[in-house]
Amino acid sequence: MFRSPRQLAIASSLFRKPSTISSLRHYSFQVFRDVPPLRKYRREILLSQRTVGLVPTMGALHEGHLSLIREAAAENSDVFVSIFVNPTQFGVNEDLSSYPRTWDADMAKLEQLNTELRATDDSGQIVAILAPTAQTMYPTLPPSSEIDGDGSFVTITPVSKKLEGASRPVFFRGVATVCMKLFNIVQAERVYFGQKDVQQTVVIRRMVEDFHLDTQVRIIPTMREEDELAMSSRNVYLGARRRAVGLTLIKALRAAESAYFYGHFGRKELLDAANKITEDVLAKQKSLPPSQRALFEVDYISLADVDSLDELEKVNPVKGAVLSGAIKMAPLEKTNSGEDCGLGDGKVPVRLIDNLVLKPKHWGGKAFETK
Repeated sequence: MFRSPRQLAIASSLFRKPSTISSLRHYSFQVFRDVPPLRKYRREILLSQRTVGLVPTMGALHEGHLSLIREAAAENSDVFVSIFVNPTQFGVNEDLSSYPRTWDADMAKLEQLNTELRATDDSGQIVAILAPTAQTMYPTLPPSSEIDGDGSFVTITPVSKKLEGASRPVFFRGVATVCMKLFNIVQAERVYFGQKDVQQTVVIRRMVEDFHLDTQVRIIPTMREEDELAMSSRNVYLGARRRAVGLTLIKALRAAESAYFYGHFGRKELLDAANKITEDVLAKQKSLPPSQRALFEVDYISLADVDSLDELEKVNPVKGAVLSGAIKMAPLEKTNSGEDCGLGDGKVPVRLIDNLVLKPKHWGGKAFETK
């Protein structure tokens, strides 16, 4: 039995008939709602000796997603983009319904990008959008977000239990499961992910290696706004005030990065530099009246190994490390007339994540590889 409103919403999506939106408009690419016709099309590409690059997304596309697609088009003749808001990577206390869904805007961006790609010599094209229903992706059981819930899941441990996984215990189980499904459906030669979700890339690369999946994982550097905020579909909820304070995370990581460049390799020296930034900003925000401040909580700031994400006491300068962090922007306590509060009027809490790779300081070391 479905007991919670959230479970009822998921169940409803499972048994809803596929949308007919793809039949109402003409696109320069094909839109697939189910697996068999996509597999038939994929086989035609294979027999034509063309290659496929897959860019998995949950929609609400921004320039970061488009950079992945451009890279996929540069390395493959055909690009598949999946758009699916995956319910199993949302915890039971996370609001699945609040995730932005912007189908028309997404299609417009993909059409514009295809126009750009057609003007580029030797570039591939976006040829297929996989936009499945929940029933397509989870055909036998309604997806569960309970930690011990029933279902067919892929778990990659211990890496999925660290950092983001400590705060969101089912998140990487959901990510690994949906990616395994997408990889099996599309059978792409290459799959593309952004470095911003660094732990996700470690989980996916390990899954591909451990399960002998016949695809190459390509990691593309993080795309940033002019103010250095990492691009994310959730940024639309920030508004001006929380966005300005949300830059604290990248400033903290930059401070630790600077300490590394100046020859500090110890955990205490590096994280002290980052923590000083977050503590100073938070103290200043707490001193302001509710109508002016934007409060946040630091979830973690990590200094970790590039392969295992184990926390490091000291960086090996031959290998480098990954600096990463997460902060939770609280809802605005009080808003002002005419203020830019973002989508949701400043009431939606926003989790911001970011990372920087501390590259080896000597030749011969193994760094976190992108592209």
